[in-house]
Amino acid sequence: MRLSSSQLAPLRLEGFRNLFFATMGSSIGTLLAAVALAIDVKDRTASSPNSGLWVAAVLIVEFLPTILVGLLLGPLLDRLERRSLMIAADALRVAVFVALPFAPSAAAVVGLALLAGLATGFFRPAVYAGVPNMVPEDQLPQANALLQTVENASWAIGPLVGGILTAAAGPSAAYAINAASFVVSIVLIVRIPPRLLQSQRALSRGHWRDLADGFRAALGSPSMRAVLVAWGIASLAAGAGAVTEIFLAKNTFSAGDFGYGLLYAAMGCGLVIGSYASASALSHYGVARVYGESLAVMGAGYIAAAVSPNVWVAAVGCIVSGVGNGAAIACNALLVQRGTFDLMRGRALTLVMSATFLLVGVGMGLGGLLVHQTSARWIWALAGVTLFVAALAGWLLARKLGGETAAEAEVRHEPTPVAAAN
Repeated sequence: MRLSSSQLAPLRLEGFRNLFFATMGSSIGTLLAAVALAIDVKDRTASSPNSGLWVAAVLIVEFLPTILVGLLLGPLLDRLERRSLMIAADALRVAVFVALPFAPSAAAVVGLALLAGLATGFFRPAVYAGVPNMVPEDQLPQANALLQTVENASWAIGPLVGGILTAAAGPSAAYAINAASFVVSIVLIVRIPPRLLQSQRALSRGHWRDLADGFRAALGSPSMRAVLVAWGIASLAAGAGAVTEIFLAKNTFSAGDFGYGLLYAAMGCGLVIGSYASASALSHYGVARVYGESLAVMGAGYIAAAVSPNVWVAAVGCIVSGVGNGAAIACNALLVQRGTFDLMRGRALTLVMSATFLLVGVGMGLGGLLVHQTSARWIWALAGVTLFVAALAGWLLARKLGGETAAEAEVRHEPTPVAAAN
């Protein structure tokens, strides 16, 4: 897969280049450590009848803080200097992963993982909130595609390396590498001038009023309503598919652990391809068409996997679904970035992230309940149909946007007091 010069254009900008490599290192390290955390907790609780619950707890605390940040703490991403917030988040993650080898119990591991998840809940939206300030408007799709591609590639590389490393040297080695990756991230982020991540900072009108302003900005923006509705529906389907994927591989196709790994890896490969191709597709066809068609491709992949005769054909369906997923996520980022102005962008991004994470959780719960009442095939087929509904909603809502820009969104919203960024 070769990147064209136009796709690489944002990397010619030093500020974005530093942000890109910081994101790449921390993404691979985070997913490498995620495997080590699960193995560490499982080994520590091997003799306990609640070992499965402990593993579930460490997985949940990896994304639960993102929901809490979006619902309760989003204004901090606009009120505080984003660069300092990102550096503090990385510093906290360094401290966590240095401390983890000395954790005395599984409960301590889960508690430290919660702190790392909280830091990630601030770091990732700060990255995407800052990108529109770092690159020209016409390079924004390419910048998002580059960040999404490296994050999605991390899903394939990080867990694999983490599993091999943990098996060979124990979880402490993975923790040490992850801590080092965040140190490198800090060094790179320090080199980015604060003004490149944030044009201006909002002055507080009181935390709860700031939070309400963010909710109004998100709900008042047609771009973000499109994401909240379409991706919200898609998140329910994706959650149900994720929790039943292992049942599809092991029970439906009798493919065992290998089959589950094959489907998981196939989805990851599709994500990389979809995010890589998103910038070119957006430049040729526009966000409304790409958004609707991406969600439709995602649904077609789910249905193809559901009706497959064996795990190998299902893996092809997972690749197709991943392609749609990767392109749709790139559309989400672009719609949210363009849907509001810099003063509100951080809290709007965290709100959208938290809402969709919540719906993924609901989808997981529904999938977990239904898988014992019916087969995984039917759940994946239903998820595919649901994704076609999301595709229609996304196309209908996004096609009404026309040429809306962040400046036009600013006119619609009540002005907020600001302080100039340093």
